[in-house]
Amino acid sequence: MGKNSIEKLFWSIALPGFGQLLNGKYVKGILFIALEFIINVQANFNQVILLSFRGQIQEAIEQANYGWLMFYPCLYFFAMWDAYKDAGGGRTAFSFFPFVFAAYFVTVGTMFSGTRVLGVLWGPIWLPILSVIPGVAVGFLVRIIVRKWVGTE
Repeated sequence: MGKNSIEKLFWSIALPGFGQLLNGKYVKGILFIALEFIINVQANFNQVILLSFRGQIQEAIEQANYGWLMFYPCLYFFAMWDAYKDAGGGRTAFSFFPFVFAAYFVTVGTMFSGTRVLGVLWGPIWLPILSVIPGVAVGFLVRIIVRKWVGTE
């Protein structure tokens, strides 16, 4: 895992598609940026982020278009994985698992973001963000188990 792959990963965290542009994958990069823009606008994501940061969680829930917002985690984590992989990272077997499980857990967090979890109404920004941590942890754990199971460890 070189500095170059980590740099591309961080640029993809900033905006899906930036890592691909830095990797010279211009068509993929523009496609990811366009998809991010479409999903962002259709989900009303920027308004949801603004309201969430202001602590107006109920208003954020009401403003979110969940039909579109559900697409965001998979696009986001796939673009991160793709940029990281194209830059030379993720060469070991099943190294994509943390990205896949993070996308899954964030999607589930998005689905439950309008309900109280642990007595708190987290909303469509904070619960999905908090879901990244267990998603990545489960992804690493499953990766270890699968690698031992198939004999690549």
